[in-house]
Parts: sequence; C-alpha cells; structure tokens
Amino acid sequence: MSRAADIFPTLRIALSQLLPIVGRWGRWAARILLVFTMIILVLACTRVPFDVHRWLGTAAGFADPPPNTIVVLGGSGMPSGPELLRLHHAAYLAQEYPSAQVIVIHPDTAGTMRQMVSELLLRRVEPERIRTLPFGENTREQALILARQPAAALGNVALVSAPENMYRSVHAFRKAGVGKVYGEPAWDHAMQHDFAYTHRAIGGKAWAPDVSDSPGLRYTFWNYLKLEITCLREFVAIAYYRLNGWI
Repeated sequence: MSRAADIFPTLRIALSQLLPIVGRWGRWAARILLVFTMIILVLACTRVPFDVHRWLGTAAGFADPPPNTIVVLGGSGMPSGPELLRLHHAAYLAQEYPSAQVIVIHPDTAGTMRQMVSELLLRRVEPERIRTLPFGENTREQALILARQPAAALGNVALVSAPENMYRSVHAFRKAGVGKVYGEPAWDHAMQHDFAYTHRAIGGKAWAPDVSDSPGLRYTFWNYLKLEITCLREFVAIAYYRLNGWI
C-alpha cells in the first residue's frame, strides 16, 4: 500500500482520539461563556457597572491645591464624544484657574492637535496659555514625555482624561516621575428626563411589548452593558501596566 493511501486512515485514527478531548474542552468553554454572559446580563440590571466606573474615575484621589498645569490627554479622533468631553472639562478648569497653563498631549495625526487647540480657543482659553506636545502613542509614553518637562514649571498637575482611564493615568504619570499629579475626570452627564411615551398613541402595535414607561430597560440596561465592557477593558489595561511595572 502506498504512503498516500495511508494518510486518510491515519488522520481518521488521530481525529477519533482528538475529538473527545476537543469535545470536553468545548463543553467547558461553552459553560464558562454561558456563566459569563449571565453574570454580565444580571449586573447590567444593577448599579454595579455605574459604581465600578465611578471608582475608576475617583480611586486615584483628588488634591486640594489649585493646579498650575492642566494636562489634556488625547486618545480619540476629533470631533468625537470622548475628546470633546475632555476639552470641555479642560476649558472649564482653565476658566476656574486663570493662571494655569494648558498642555495638550496627543500624537498629531491628520491635524487632530490643531482641532483640539481650536476647540480650546473656541471655549475662550487664551492662546498664550496653550502648549502642545504632539507625541505619545499610549498613556505610558505620554507620561514619559511630560516627565521630561521641568518639575518646577509644571507645579501641581491636573490630569484630564476619561473617567475609566483616570486611575491608570494618574498612577502611570506618578510612576514616570510627574510627582504632583491628580485626576480631573471628564464625566458625561445624563439628561434628567424620564423619556416615557404612550405606546399606542404613536402607532405601537398591540402585539409588541409596551416598554413606553420603562426607560431603565430601554436605555439604562444597555448603557450599563457598554459600561461593563469599558470597565473590563480598563481592568485588563491596568493588569498589563502592572505587569510592565508602569504603575
């Protein structure tokens, strides 16, 4: 018998040995995935995602002294919701502390830095107060770039970033040598409105579920699902930064 003819019987024997093992692992993987999915869905019905997100934004602590430097960390395109929130909050701080300089750190791709500066100018931050550092591909690199600046020139540093990034960012900047740094998370604010409506009045079908007076199901549940993914991603990033000794 030729060697080519022996290939298929050999593969059949190998598969007969492997399939039970793969099947056992597959069943365990399916169970783990099912349990994980159920936990995610149950938690989305509670305020746990909100509280975890709030903890990420506040756990690094705050400082009483007014900032000498307001640092805006870039990370999204312009215009985008996260970037505009950061710039909006930085402009607010600049108005609160008129003697503080504003430093924008962002890799300058496709004129993003120019748009960020324009947004600050639009919000009445004086151009002479704005400095740009168009480098830094991640939080660690941004921290190292700012650490090269004279400490006396920076003074107390208010770090503006997304709430979920705040814990990691503050600790990364402190680890890099930017000593007097604290977090100023750029929170978004939900509308104070119940969003109830009349199902039948706007043409809702009789056989369709009426969720007109359940804004928690229509909005909060899905928002918390997104928050869970955001927080999970951030905890993985925190673990990676700890593994590298960056925080």
